[in-house]
Amino acid sequence: MHKQYRFYWIFFTIFIAMSSANLKSQTLETVPIVDVKKYSGKWYEIASYPQRFQKGCHCTTAEYTLSEKGYLVVENRCNRGSVDGKQSYIKGKAFVEKNSGNAKLKVQFFWPLRAKYWIIDLAEDYSYAVVSHPSKKYLWILSRTPKMDKTVYQKIISRLKDKGFDLEKLQVTKQI
Repeated sequence: MHKQYRFYWIFFTIFIAMSSANLKSQTLETVPIVDVKKYSGKWYEIASYPQRFQKGCHCTTAEYTLSEKGYLVVENRCNRGSVDGKQSYIKGKAFVEKNSGNAKLKVQFFWPLRAKYWIIDLAEDYSYAVVSHPSKKYLWILSRTPKMDKTVYQKIISRLKDKGFDLEKLQVTKQI
């Protein structure tokens, strides 16, 4: 299988799993409200729970652009194997869940599958965000810059611990 198609197949597989995950875990709360226009733009992955579809990824980013139809265009990129490796790319859509204050989205990379994408922590100035799934099996810490202040990172980690996340699984993402 061609490497680029394998990358897409892996995304497809993980989104099936995310969509059908057992939701009997401790209730996860989102932030009360998200301004989608402020949330739009480029985000750098600072740390995450390792996922098969991201294996070997470095310099991972996500870019969100508000479409004229009201959904967000999602463009994920990473460099495979090293910070200088070949770039992988996938494009999808994110749809805001009604009555969620824009904090709950459903991301779709392969029709008709949609995965829950919940914004559970967000800086007042939109300089960082933390995204998960109600099952807590997925976790991404995002920043507007490739590096995050250590004090800010530790405060995020402390809040994640209080929310019941397994911090042993969290891995820092290599960025330039």
